[in-house]
Amino acid sequence: MSKNNNILDLAKKTIATESDAIRHLNANLNQDFADAVCCILASKGRVIITGIGKSALIASKIVATLNSTGTPAIFMHAADAIHGDLGTILKDDVVICISKSGNTPEIKMIVPLIKRGSNKLIAITGNIASSLAKNADFVLNTFVKKEACPNNLAPTTSTTAQLVMGDALAICLLDMKGFSSKDFAKYHPGGTLGKRLYLRVSDIVLNNKKPQVDANSDIKKVIVEISEKMLGVTVVVENENVVGVVTDGDIRRMLNSYDSINGLTARDIMSKKPKTIDVDVLAVKALETMQEKSISQLVAVEGTKYRGIVHLHNLINEGII
Repeated sequence: MSKNNNILDLAKKTIATESDAIRHLNANLNQDFADAVCCILASKGRVIITGIGKSALIASKIVATLNSTGTPAIFMHAADAIHGDLGTILKDDVVICISKSGNTPEIKMIVPLIKRGSNKLIAITGNIASSLAKNADFVLNTFVKKEACPNNLAPTTSTTAQLVMGDALAICLLDMKGFSSKDFAKYHPGGTLGKRLYLRVSDIVLNNKKPQVDANSDIKKVIVEISEKMLGVTVVVENENVVGVVTDGDIRRMLNSYDSINGLTARDIMSKKPKTIDVDVLAVKALETMQEKSISQLVAVEGTKYRGIVHLHNLINEGII
């Protein structure tokens, strides 16, 4: 048990160390950060992000975040830059260089080459006295007192600070650009996240059968329609307009209420005010309505015209839940 306690204590200490470092980043923010954001916003080019070692991995992640939030970005490994990849940088691009020390050989070599052009250089570094910081147009200070590593060697706290600074840049750029959830959906069309942002009720009902009867349909036809369409409901329609629904539950209540069903019609047992949803509404809104009303299906309409059924199972199958 003591061994497990030691493991948990060390994990908690690691998290606390990194949390403290992130909190102290606020004190490092200055006008350079705001100016760096404005520089990227004003640029007609892309953001090129470079680094070496673990900083290169952080650079790659920041590139992914920027691209997904509307700021075109490209990763350039610092080691590859000095072997031809400097050609990645075009004249209107802004370059971000990430380095804890700011003095690694590869960084010291490429900085003058970047500065030789007209490109603005943003440094993300934990050493504001470094060669990188002194030559950068803007310096984002990610200084940390110590790494979470017990030996104070493995990049841990410092890379977390770099990542958070990159996220802060991305979010500020997103906000300044007025990047909306609709824009986000364009860049994330796949997976559950994308579907929650773009999948509409109309996309779902197209794949479902469309159960419907008229108000004078006899009960046998109503039951057959519910059974064949396998959605647990049929809509009662007059001139394409929804006038009611008959569910499995309505059928059970009918059998409890009537000794004989001869002569009964859909009109006699239907629910006259069914819950509806417009076909142009996002599917996630249909889910919210079902959860709020504690129901498993909604009648999809276009105005007052019946267009189909959206069922809870559809939303599960699409990964909306």
